[in-house]
Amino acid sequence: MWILFAILSAVCLGFYDIFKKVSVTGNNALTVLFYYTLFSALFMLPVVIGTLADGSIGFGGDPMGHVHIFLKSLLVLVAYILEYNAVKYLPLTISGSINATRPVMVLLGALLIFGERLNVLQWIGMILGFASLFLVSRVGAKDGFSPKNNVWFWMMVGATVLTAISGLYDKFISKHYEPMQVMAWYTLYQLVLMGLLIVFLKRRSTDKTPFQWRWAIPCIAIFITIGDLIYFKSLSCDGAMISVVSTIRRGSVLVTFIYGIVALHEKNWKLKAVDLSILLAGLIFLVLGSE
Repeated sequence: MWILFAILSAVCLGFYDIFKKVSVTGNNALTVLFYYTLFSALFMLPVVIGTLADGSIGFGGDPMGHVHIFLKSLLVLVAYILEYNAVKYLPLTISGSINATRPVMVLLGALLIFGERLNVLQWIGMILGFASLFLVSRVGAKDGFSPKNNVWFWMMVGATVLTAISGLYDKFISKHYEPMQVMAWYTLYQLVLMGLLIVFLKRRSTDKTPFQWRWAIPCIAIFITIGDLIYFKSLSCDGAMISVVSTIRRGSVLVTFIYGIVALHEKNWKLKAVDLSILLAGLIFLVLGSE
């Protein structure tokens, strides 16, 4: 059952990426991100209210819990700023493929930071993952931009690295705090930080694109919230393996790839399909090596 939940979570993440692309294309990315954090915080607000109604501050009364979640919110918000601006300009098939290499980067971080030892299958998965990232850069040249000098490509890579670091940080957080409280306070702190950033950048931002309201914007928050809740449900099942679940979730790239080709008519889809196949093969090796 936990495998099914992981697959459903991956589908939700795929639609999250699609609605994100629809929302930021030709729009002010920072304002879209603000509304995303607003809706996410509103969805999780009942958990915060319930915690405060109990007369506690959450996290078992441990104030350091809020410090840890605030740091996570800050880290992810920086990643989101990079990601939303990159997705605005990059083809969805390119940005989605870069984002899908996150488990590879998490594994590399576990190797470098936690000193974890990788088995043969995990090494193969990591090599294939980085090979796919290299191929993405080559395909990008055929799409009309040079990854070497393209700031959006490297912003997307940076966002993926920061999100992978957040995933490693989650390894610490998940051992100490209840997941629903983490999600609730995390989205609330993100909203506060994003609000302050919007005020600060109001006259300083180089992105002068006027903001247009689109109904795809609340859909971003809806699908990421549902996807994360199903993700935690999957992890709560007996026998669930977080390494396998996290890797399956990156299968969301299949949803964005199909949408990019069918709906957006993005170019060079055959080369991108080869790259996607290498990436998925790498993810399969990561799953097999983690069992």
